[in-house]
Amino acid sequence: MNPSASSASSQTTVFSILFAVSIVHLLNDAIQSVVPAMFPIMHQSLNLTFAQIGWIAFTLNMTASVLQPLVGLYTDARPKPYILPVGVLFSLVGIIVLAYAGSFIQVLGAVALLGIGSSVLHPESSRVAHMAAGSRKGLAQSIFQVGGNVGQALAPVLTALIFVPLGQFGLIWFTLVAAAAVVVQLFVARWYGSRIAFRKGKAAVRTAAANPLPKGIVAYSIGILIMLLFSKFVYVASMTGFYAFYLIDHFHISTERAQLFVFALLLAGVVGTFLGGQWPTASEDGT
Repeated sequence: MNPSASSASSQTTVFSILFAVSIVHLLNDAIQSVVPAMFPIMHQSLNLTFAQIGWIAFTLNMTASVLQPLVGLYTDARPKPYILPVGVLFSLVGIIVLAYAGSFIQVLGAVALLGIGSSVLHPESSRVAHMAAGSRKGLAQSIFQVGGNVGQALAPVLTALIFVPLGQFGLIWFTLVAAAAVVVQLFVARWYGSRIAFRKGKAAVRTAAANPLPKGIVAYSIGILIMLLFSKFVYVASMTGFYAFYLIDHFHISTERAQLFVFALLLAGVVGTFLGGQWPTASEDGT
């Protein structure tokens, strides 16, 4: 392949891969977000206190977030394409344990497995989205992120329609969702592996940027992003975890209807994420 052909290939957006990682992101975040949506159900079925529910939410969010940079640090140096389906397998086991959980400790173990699966998925899937983006980086990331936001938004609806009638054991149906995600991840991992092999064979693709940004600017920029994301997810986690309880207690509405209010909140996030990814697209394409 001549240099011009290689450059053109690197600028091509691979939408099949972008939609594949977005779908898996949707399935993963739907599974993860069903846990806080299920809190009113587990509060009754397992006689959990609000303090115990808080510890469950803490365990889920900490394992799903703090481990992510460690996974990213490891795979930056040693890319592992097939870690993608392995991460979903952690989630699959976590779902099974959670469906059968009969105690607070078992629930903690189940959500820890779900968090580990999520922490494995996000860094590598984000890398795949970047590799498949070509020249349309903003659009690619918005497609990837919208998948996760849609999954979060669907969780309250699924809880209202399925898990309220079926109870905690109804989670077992999510094993089908996780199995589908494993299949998709195998397809993504194969493409990812081929791209790694191609890049290793083409030294030009791996050439460092001519004018890298100073480390201070990079650290400052990342610090701002971390602060913004931290502030966002503090209130999102609080709303998804406990807002349904507030609505049920203060407005005396049903669990099903309370979940619809949470759905409206998360749906707004889906719209904002997608629209936000469209603005830089014109400048990226050079038009």
